[in-house]
Amino acid sequence: MPDWRDALAAAAAGERLGATAAATIVDAPTPLLCEAAQGLRRSSVVTYSPKVFIPLTHLCRDVCHYCTFARPPRRSERAYMTEQEVLAVARAGAEAGCNEALFTLGDKPELRYRAAREELAALGCETTLEYLERCARLVLEETGLLPHVNAGVMGLEDVVALRAVSVSQGLMLEGSAPALAARGGPHFGSPDKRPEARLATIAAAGEARVPFTSGILIGIGETRAERLDALLAIRDQHDRYGHLQEVIVQNFRAKPGTKMAGHSEPELDEVLWSAAAARLVLGSDMHIQVPPNLSEDFGRLLEAGIDDWGGISPVTIDHVNPEAPWPAVAALERVTEAAGLELAPRLPVYPEFVREAGRWLDHGVVAATLRRSDALGLGREDSWSAGAAVPVPARTTSSLIAAVDRVERGGDLREADLVALLTARGRAAAAVCAAADDLRRQVHGDDVTYVVTRNVNYTNVCYFRCGFCAFSKGKLAASLRGKPYLVPHAEVARRAREAWERGATEVCLQGGIHPAFTGRHYLEVCRAVKDAVPDIHVHAFSALEIWQGASTLRLPLDRYLAELREAGLSSLPGTAAEILDDEVRRELCPDKVTTDQWLHVHETAHRAGLRSTATIMFGHIDRPWHVARHLLRVRDLQRRTRGFTELVPLPFVHMEAPVYLKGKARPGPTFREAILLHAVARLALHPEIPNIQASWVKLGLDGAQVALQAGCNDLGGTLMNESISRAAGASHGEEVPPERMDETIRALGRTPRRRTTLYGEPPAEQVARSYDAPPLSPPVNPPVKDANLVAPPRLVRPGFVGAGR
Repeated sequence: MPDWRDALAAAAAGERLGATAAATIVDAPTPLLCEAAQGLRRSSVVTYSPKVFIPLTHLCRDVCHYCTFARPPRRSERAYMTEQEVLAVARAGAEAGCNEALFTLGDKPELRYRAAREELAALGCETTLEYLERCARLVLEETGLLPHVNAGVMGLEDVVALRAVSVSQGLMLEGSAPALAARGGPHFGSPDKRPEARLATIAAAGEARVPFTSGILIGIGETRAERLDALLAIRDQHDRYGHLQEVIVQNFRAKPGTKMAGHSEPELDEVLWSAAAARLVLGSDMHIQVPPNLSEDFGRLLEAGIDDWGGISPVTIDHVNPEAPWPAVAALERVTEAAGLELAPRLPVYPEFVREAGRWLDHGVVAATLRRSDALGLGREDSWSAGAAVPVPARTTSSLIAAVDRVERGGDLREADLVALLTARGRAAAAVCAAADDLRRQVHGDDVTYVVTRNVNYTNVCYFRCGFCAFSKGKLAASLRGKPYLVPHAEVARRAREAWERGATEVCLQGGIHPAFTGRHYLEVCRAVKDAVPDIHVHAFSALEIWQGASTLRLPLDRYLAELREAGLSSLPGTAAEILDDEVRRELCPDKVTTDQWLHVHETAHRAGLRSTATIMFGHIDRPWHVARHLLRVRDLQRRTRGFTELVPLPFVHMEAPVYLKGKARPGPTFREAILLHAVARLALHPEIPNIQASWVKLGLDGAQVALQAGCNDLGGTLMNESISRAAGASHGEEVPPERMDETIRALGRTPRRRTTLYGEPPAEQVARSYDAPPLSPPVNPPVKDANLVAPPRLVRPGFVGAGR
């Protein structure tokens, strides 16, 4: 006959506890149970949900003997919060940085109280749930807070209706012991507390694919064995539907004025035992919460293997337990870090469900969820967005974390290492940035480089339909910025000449791909620039443009690249990379070059004697593991060819991007994610790619300064003209002259150093000409129709719908 020792050993070995094994842990000592539970906690991150509490109605047809939330109607008092009151609370929460609007209400009060029925009729509703649906929709649409609804016992039809206006729902099972509902029990006279009714609601949520929260209430007269039975009943529901995102272990609090005012409360040891038992029964994949405001020494709850603190509100009280104030987030952070863990905000829907939003969320709430989500599916820590003119968040400092040691010993970082570094928070994130900056200092000292260049975006017409691109103009893009244009070769050459006269050593040519373009267009524009300015470096054409040019001329890539080099092409930008992982590319840019095609173009270019940059555009639909794979693929190619000069991280600018406007992408990375990627790139690519660039166009100069303290050594180019980020909604300007570049770098105590495209020394006369340069002449962007271009009957396309390489 197994005993609790066998059960703990089995759990530690990753075995699932059956009902018989689970029953043995009734006698297990709490410290040993907690030790086993901690071993099953799957992450060092402990979450909480910044929320507001919206008690839509305090009326309830049930009469639970411990409850002070439910109360009968009172004269001169409304039965329901008005829509204006609901919105006022939600707006205050949005202002305070909350993500969640928690709707709590009594069960079906209209079945018991005339006041509820009359008020609902005046509101144009038949049921409380109908009014709840209206209010949840209002909060979602007016404030962007994500509704989580605790609506009581419901049937499938009501669950489905509320799914359309909420991201998650919840119903505590509380207990499954029949005695709780018998005469003298705490649930006597409360039909909605019958276990079978509550389990039926949990099952209905599973059928409707609703991310769901349930849990048990301990200390109301049940035994430990009965708690385990309730946890097993919850587990059975999750086994069937996979929809339980969280299980709460809530301890009973005796409240004056209730029938159970004199009932003893469970001791902390009993709370710890119950939470640890929940972890052992439900396993490492389930999130376990214990409310911190219901225990005085709440930091000890982490001993039981929990990984969530629940909802914490900076605005509203806990209306269910009004005598128990929420702990401050700073206090949660303090006790969490003292346990060697990291605190992180989450959404009311957990990351696993956010990452499969198409399956688990109604399409009407997906966009609002993504707007508040970071790359992991947790809550965004700040309001920063790439391209937005907002202050950069404060940073903290701390010690290094384990994965960094491998870099310092000369070892390679693997995908799992990179994911861990990219998802670091708090002290760990600061440690990653500090390590990257130490490595940067070893390689480059305190020099920060930049190049004086001019960007020429020669057309904004493109027949490719990348979901992130707000620059390309076509028949379907009339609502985006600017009219379709095409810059003639003579105007491109004039701009290059003007750039040289202002001290530039480089002209960067990129644009959309007009349907009528062939490879000859790119050859001609290179010749035009080199005829006008023989000594300028032509940094031009993405992998997509190179692929399209070769394909239209029916030339092998190596031969076409040789012709481009002969025509004056000096190096390639690393654009069109986005994320080098086809799982992302199939959704983000399905008719663009594939991962293998992008890598093939650059490998061929390197072997033809052309250097190139590498880029990564992140913060849209990508996840940390996609970013990790991108970095590793770039590193692998660099080891074969040594052709990349630098990596340029490009945070996604979301404001006008089609994929964001359709509600399918996040609003770019958070500031933590953006800075971490620069730091992790330094660590991942060392010593293969020595230069990591901070894009001031995406980050702003303030953000770029932070990146320069997190492993970056280069500030990119002065640009003179830049249209692509501006079209996407960036507000950081089109040129930063050398004087401002120098000022920005020196403000960090670093030394500005001018470079060429390939990191050489520019001619002294060009450096001198770049200071106090005269204003640019107005650029000429004629309408595309003036070119009289004729598209071919069949367009070439690479990607997943094309003909391969």
